[in-house]
Amino acid sequence: MSLPGNDQIAKHGDMSRQLIRHYFKDGEDMMLALCEAMEEVYRDCLVKTAIAARGGSRLTIFLDFYFNYLADTGLPKPADDAVYDALLAYSNTHESVRKRLYDGYSLVQMTFAHEFQVTYPDLPQAACKELAYLVIVTMYGHWKMVANIGFSESHHRVSREALDRLIESYVANYEEPEEP
Repeated sequence: MSLPGNDQIAKHGDMSRQLIRHYFKDGEDMMLALCEAMEEVYRDCLVKTAIAARGGSRLTIFLDFYFNYLADTGLPKPADDAVYDALLAYSNTHESVRKRLYDGYSLVQMTFAHEFQVTYPDLPQAACKELAYLVIVTMYGHWKMVANIGFSESHHRVSREALDRLIESYVANYEEPEEP
């Protein structure tokens, strides 16, 4: 994937090409800085979301955040899906960006696994990890369909409620896989 030229970036950022080159020796450095900046935005959002839970279930409020149920409360999910798509495409040929994205998504997955364990203490850790992974792929796929392809935002509810049913099925029926 080719990056926008420094002219386009400079114009959009209202700065000079020279300033961009001063901070970023190449496109890969710029993409790594973008990953870091986006991670910081999400950390800030999740801290605000956790505070908003006020003793309630952080799992529920985190899920609501990622499916944009909290937009009316001043906690919208950032509208950054096109940026993540570009980063993922760029990561196909840039290992350092791929690793940074992997580490970021892994942290989100671990956070969800932890929240599943706190919310459902009898659920085995393996089930919590599976559910966390399923949240990540559902969330990512959902936003590609809604934000990028143009499916209706009413699908926020469809995806969010489907996750609730999936979680309920794990809580009610999870069986440890047999060892090979």
